[in-house]
Amino acid sequence: MPGRGTLDRVQKYDALLLIAFGGPEKPADVLPFLENVLRGRNVPRERMLEVAEHYYHFGGISPINAQMRELMPLVEAELDERGPRLPVYWGNRNWHPMLADTMRKMREDGVRRALAFVMSAYSSYSGCRQYLEDIARAREAVGPGAPEIDKLRLFFNHPGFIEPMAEKVGAALAQLPGASLIYTAHSVPVSMAASSQYVAQLEEACRLVAERVGHGEWRLVYQSRSGPPSQPWLGPDIGEYLRRLQAAGVREVVIAPIGFISDHLEVLYDLDTEARSLCQELGLNMVRAATVGNHAAFVGMIGELARERMAASVPRALGNLGPSADTCRPECCAPPRRG
Repeated sequence: MPGRGTLDRVQKYDALLLIAFGGPEKPADVLPFLENVLRGRNVPRERMLEVAEHYYHFGGISPINAQMRELMPLVEAELDERGPRLPVYWGNRNWHPMLADTMRKMREDGVRRALAFVMSAYSSYSGCRQYLEDIARAREAVGPGAPEIDKLRLFFNHPGFIEPMAEKVGAALAQLPGASLIYTAHSVPVSMAASSQYVAQLEEACRLVAERVGHGEWRLVYQSRSGPPSQPWLGPDIGEYLRRLQAAGVREVVIAPIGFISDHLEVLYDLDTEARSLCQELGLNMVRAATVGNHAAFVGMIGELARERMAASVPRALGNLGPSADTCRPECCAPPRRG
């Protein structure tokens, strides 16, 4: 593998852009943020106001922006040590710093071509292709001189994601060694799942983690549904499955939010608040595994993916599905049918 100096000489990129979903940082941000998230979607306003209460429950603050502020210098240090030596920027899909604003700053700084790491491990319209659309829309808003952006590949089966996730799940199971292991991911419309490998990738990640913690019995379920009742979404829902386990005589559960990178609001509310309350009602002892967050292996993976894209690192992937492609097929990750 070329050394850091070699990378600095041959690199064709001059920045790394971190892209996240974004989240509010005070109560006044909540409704404008949710309006950005739900724009163009057939979600009743009553449902939006219901979700807003989830944010108000935590003071109107999502932890995701704080995590990104912590992540930036960690990635900069990783790149400084192992290459490529690149400045790191951060932009969000739905709240400040907005992606177009960040790209304007990049243009002002002379950035012409950048790599982009998206905080989403799995393929789906909302987790992959929509970010490509966001990048294209932001470049159009910036206009002439907007930096070209190449998105790094998905990482659901990369050791830098699987190994820290296994560490977190193992720590949770150590508290309840005989517990049923439940993995959760964000539910999406069935039509969205059908145009991607979302479910297959999630199941592979679950299997890889379960192998490493030596817990062969597990189930993948879903949370955080937001669509209209008329539209089929992936299930079973976490609440429905917990009731099923209790009826079958289960008394202890470990819930691992493998579909999420950080302990952001959908983890804190849907699992730590709602699911925990239901477990108490059902008499289930529950431990929730932490997400990967800014684990050192995850930070190292971001640098590795950058080096890989520059042909300075061999692609790594665990399991049977292999490394994801750098670019999506035209028919992949189509938007869901609205209903």
